Amino acid sequence: MSRAVLVEAPGRWRIDAGDPPEPGRGEARVRIAAAGLCGSDRELFDGARPEGFSRYPVVPGHEWSGTVEAVGPDTDPSLVGAPVVGEGFRGCMACGRCREGAPNLCAARYDETGFTRPGAFADHLLVPARLLHVLPPGADLRAAALLEPAAVIAGAVRHAAPRPGETVAVVGAGTLGMLALQFLAASSPARLVAIDPRVERGEPALDAGATAFSRPGEAPEGAFDVVVETAGASGTAGSAVRLARRGGRVVLTGIPADPADAVPTSLLVTRALAMHTVFGSGPADWTYAVRAFASGVLRPASLITHELPLTAFAAALELSGSPDAGKVLLRPDLDTPPTGGRTDAPLL
Repeated sequence: MSRAVLVEAPGRWRIDAGDPPEPGRGEARVRIAAAGLCGSDRELFDGARPEGFSRYPVVPGHEWSGTVEAVGPDTDPSLVGAPVVGEGFRGCMACGRCREGAPNLCAARYDETGFTRPGAFADHLLVPARLLHVLPPGADLRAAALLEPAAVIAGAVRHAAPRPGETVAVVGAGTLGMLALQFLAASSPARLVAIDPRVERGEPALDAGATAFSRPGEAPEGAFDVVVETAGASGTAGSAVRLARRGGRVVLTGIPADPADAVPTSLLVTRALAMHTVFGSGPADWTYAVRAFASGVLRPASLITHELPLTAFAAALELSGSPDAGKVLLRPDLDTPPTGGRTDAPLL
């Protein structure tokens, strides 16, 4: 028996149950160990995703880890039993962007696990085997569920290209910000400052590798070689630009809720700043994140604050938006699958 959280339409969900899905040609069936929630899952549930970036009904869950349970025809049989994580973007593999190794920027379509394809808030997930990344034996699968956001940050750090001895700031000390601090600390910066309005984030930021913690407005403007913005809050993109020194590099990963949020273009030009933005992650970013995790550079387990069963999806969704919560995981092993039929869950 296999269960899944099915969001039938914005604001409406249930637990569905049926037989485990059978992998087709080139596919693998993964038994999910853990799946993380993030702001985009709340947007999906609320119906607030941009047009074309969701399809209902859908099983959410794009941050996940698990173990390969079965493979289909023409799929490497040695994958069975392997601990894995997997990329979410299903690029066309024919357009220029896909051929360049960026299926997250596919020119033909947007297609992603957990938004337009069934995701990992389930006992099982079918995924093309080509999207899997095998983890070392005995890997902490709870922590590995955070490798999807880590891959996004890996892309940001690759664009930022920090060099030893540079001054670096991270705007936002949520999950993405903490992962950014861990990555950036490995580049031996002279200073690594975390900036967030929540003072309670200070100690975790220092544990993640920051050399200092500041609230917005406290860090000097024009003082940093590299600025990575991870908050997606109103004004944080503009703040990131103001923090960068002349000739510095700025990378934006957050999507502000206000589409009219302004970036000071005059500073971009007069300071000759190099700016990059990140949307999702490609295979190279995933490879970077998985290697950092396997080597111990990336330590995401410390960011997990709550773990709930699939049947507690509503509570997990609410918790994930709480300012006191870190990463919230759904773990199918925390409750017992039903013996048959369909289980309906109360609506939020």
